[in-house]
Amino acid sequence: MVSLWGSKNGNDQQHGDGSANEDSSPQPSRQGREADERTRLLPPRNHGYLDPDDPAVSPYNLFSVRAVRFVGVLLLAISFIWWVLLLVSIFVSPPAMHSRGSGFFDFSFTTLTVGNLLIGLLFFSIPSRPMEISSLIIAAFLLLDMIIILVVPRLRSEEGWVGIASVIWATAMALYNVMSDRVVAWGKKEEEERLTGRQETRRTLREWCAVMTATFIMVIMIIITILLTATLMLRSRDASLKPPGERYLVDGDKYKLHLACLGDITYDDKGKRNPTVLVEAGELPFEDTMDDWIYGTFKNGTIDRYCYYDRPGFAWSDNAPSPHSAGMTSDALSEALAKAGEQGPWVLVSAGVGSIYSRIFSSRHVRDVHGLFLIDGLHEDLLHRIASPTRGFVLWGRGIISPLGYDRLLGAIFKGRTREDRVYGKSAYQAGKFIKAKLQENLVANSLTKSEVSQARNIQTPNTPLVVVSSGIEVRRDHEWERKQEDLTKVTDNLISWDVVNKAPHRVWLTPEGRTILEKRLGELVRAK
Repeated sequence: MVSLWGSKNGNDQQHGDGSANEDSSPQPSRQGREADERTRLLPPRNHGYLDPDDPAVSPYNLFSVRAVRFVGVLLLAISFIWWVLLLVSIFVSPPAMHSRGSGFFDFSFTTLTVGNLLIGLLFFSIPSRPMEISSLIIAAFLLLDMIIILVVPRLRSEEGWVGIASVIWATAMALYNVMSDRVVAWGKKEEEERLTGRQETRRTLREWCAVMTATFIMVIMIIITILLTATLMLRSRDASLKPPGERYLVDGDKYKLHLACLGDITYDDKGKRNPTVLVEAGELPFEDTMDDWIYGTFKNGTIDRYCYYDRPGFAWSDNAPSPHSAGMTSDALSEALAKAGEQGPWVLVSAGVGSIYSRIFSSRHVRDVHGLFLIDGLHEDLLHRIASPTRGFVLWGRGIISPLGYDRLLGAIFKGRTREDRVYGKSAYQAGKFIKAKLQENLVANSLTKSEVSQARNIQTPNTPLVVVSSGIEVRRDHEWERKQEDLTKVTDNLISWDVVNKAPHRVWLTPEGRTILEKRLGELVRAK
């Protein structure tokens, strides 16, 4: 019998009784040494080729593969630096990097780019067909996004060169991932054929787990890309809605402010120009809140003419550079009025937080302001309520996910939301522009804006006629609000009236009693001497 480790020889002969010779000494191995756990049981195979699982069988042996990986790392570093710049620009606009839109879309495109490159590098040595197909799908949708932005003038204006560069870069990096995957697959095939004699078609459990993980992540990224594309389509649809007035370039032509006026200029018996009502909306766009009752007042003949505008980021107005305070908005309004050829005297009507803006505007146009009308206005001592860090973080988070547009898409598909709803109506608060405007308001409310309105109170002329109308519900609910409403009646020394409308909410004009009182007091203020 042939020994398990040795070769056949005379010492290996069996005894006649069929049993092995127990006294024989251990036999040497084929290599002339003791056999151990590392001794080959079988002779070498594959005629000198390496085993497919040998670490030496790697696509990294090729310079072209190593070069592709190095370029990928470099592109990831560049994308990350750009991502940081865009993140900072949400809070402080670097020179020449301001876009008239929210800035959240270009941030989303760059985040997608960083994620795409990172996944490509993490699974670089394990190319797969699902990864390649996923990258191609992402590239196709990003290419469509790029076309939409470039073709629609309003989107092209809002995104600016920053947004356009971001989506082009994202598209190019998705295509680079496809090319990288192909190069690694080719290099892997070349090295396997050279070192093992054939291409390896099997995958280890580790490789299958890596492929499944990469595919799962890429599917999520595809869904995100599809949502971005759908939201861009909605925005292109909304961009076709024409504003009722005009949009004027302000602040060194950095952005456009929407301004509209209705009615004719009239004069009194002495040939003096009658006041024009200038309306400042509250927490939401004017068109969906105050428009109905102001227009009704106009149709009733209580006022002859009124103007309104959208603050930066609201309705048809572009977003302003960051940071942006209430005083900056007042200056932009002054510039838009001058370009439109509009002039006072003004009766300033404002609601909620809009009262802060009106008071600052009044202090900067003391000779042109005929009266102040504050409707449940926000007091400067309560600005901390809209400046809380928690509120700011929530607004930032909402802004980051706003390009996905899932709420607007669901509203359009299942609730029949129209472009009017999304531009200035009940869905306007979901838009990235609106969220950016609220975030800007939050960031400086308790610092720059509070300082500006405090200065405005000292500058305000004491003989300016003043009307204050407060919400009865808010006054009863919040005693601090009640005290501050009373303090607002002392903004000037010429208080015409202070009304607390018993059953009216914060938007006082929503109740019949509130509308009646508002129209009556507005008429008195316009006719005040």
